[in-house]
Amino acid sequence: MPFTDRYGLPLSTTSANAAEAYCRGLDHALAAEAEAEDCFREARQEDPGFALAHIAEARMLQFRARPLEAREAAARAQQVVGGATRRERQHVECIAAAIAGDSRTALEKLRAHIAEFPRDAFVLSQATGVYGLIGFSGRLERNDEQLALLEPLAPAYGDDWWFLSQLAFAYNELFRHDEARQAVERSLAGNPRNGHASHTVAHIAYETGDAEGGAGFLREWLIGYDPAHQLYVHNHWHLALFELAAGNFDRVLDLYDRVIRPTVATSPPLGTIADAASLLWRCTLTERPAEELPWGEVAAYAAENFPRAGITWADVHCLIAWCAANDTARLATLVGQLRDRAAGGKLNAGPMLVTLGEAYLAFAHGDWSRAANLFQLARPEFIRLGGSHAQRDVFEETLIEACARAGRLEQARAILEERLDRRPNGRDRRWLEAITARQAALSA
Repeated sequence: MPFTDRYGLPLSTTSANAAEAYCRGLDHALAAEAEAEDCFREARQEDPGFALAHIAEARMLQFRARPLEAREAAARAQQVVGGATRRERQHVECIAAAIAGDSRTALEKLRAHIAEFPRDAFVLSQATGVYGLIGFSGRLERNDEQLALLEPLAPAYGDDWWFLSQLAFAYNELFRHDEARQAVERSLAGNPRNGHASHTVAHIAYETGDAEGGAGFLREWLIGYDPAHQLYVHNHWHLALFELAAGNFDRVLDLYDRVIRPTVATSPPLGTIADAASLLWRCTLTERPAEELPWGEVAAYAAENFPRAGITWADVHCLIAWCAANDTARLATLVGQLRDRAAGGKLNAGPMLVTLGEAYLAFAHGDWSRAANLFQLARPEFIRLGGSHAQRDVFEETLIEACARAGRLEQARAILEERLDRRPNGRDRRWLEAITARQAALSA
């Protein structure tokens, strides 16, 4: 009896148990749930020749920052896939390329594969979201590329809850909020506990300035959510941003201490350093001096887990951590490594990343005017770093503070007013009022 996944695609296994475990794992993976890894492991144990189970487990291992095991699992998938269907062979080769770090080849394979097999959701998922092959491509047009990949596939997926969550996120990053809301509501109707949909709701609330609505949704939705799940920490990070916007600083610190700080976070290192450093830095910019916040722990975590440049999203958050901790030696070393990688053509984000590194180094040295100039120079290309608008806002906020400290208060005001026009935000409003008051005091 032939087996298929829930998208109707054949599975080359003779084991009913393997097929059932794989299908459970696929749903868990698409919902960002921790059970996926165990399900895929169970599937390949039930049928060691089931290539899709091996490659899916490999992807989960890569996500958990276990690269050697991921590559070994991908190699096993490639060894046993020969007798599978062409769809499965292409599926394995695409994901194996991504695990090997050949993102360009992986994306080329993915586009060709999805054109032929549009409902191969696990392959498609490698190019969705901000951490996918498009999100980390370093290209300025990546948000448009994301939607251009997904939108034509909508008829093939219909009311599929996973696809709708990804389509909603893509709409939101292009500021098409009404379409994003419609898609995410359909996604939640299909699976109310879908982690990706909850995450997209948070982004819509952030981009539309609805801190109260976003916080209310997340507080309720996060009840009972497993700390092992992929978006547990990050959704709490979003909740902390809403609390920060509302001026509830004690709640922000409580969320940080209970969920986000490196010693308690359940995310892999890349997510941990991004969430912890960016949240604390926002607090440093507008709420408390760096010496009153637990920066030492974050700086040490960055040094332990990312001792050398190589992952852009980690590199930029290490810059933040070491700037906040005033570790100018590590900052200078990282900037030097980024220069070397840029010279060798190894930076997806391009020379802008070096400029950003030099900006944080100038900030740490108190050279506010130089820092402001460098942040302003890098600003048009922040999107190359990866992440979402919400995540990248921290770099623009550092520009605002550098301008303020340099005495360029009108420039700081102009950026804040632009942000408030685009996205009402209580924190930005309070920040603008403080800078306006400084201007008035200086002119009195």
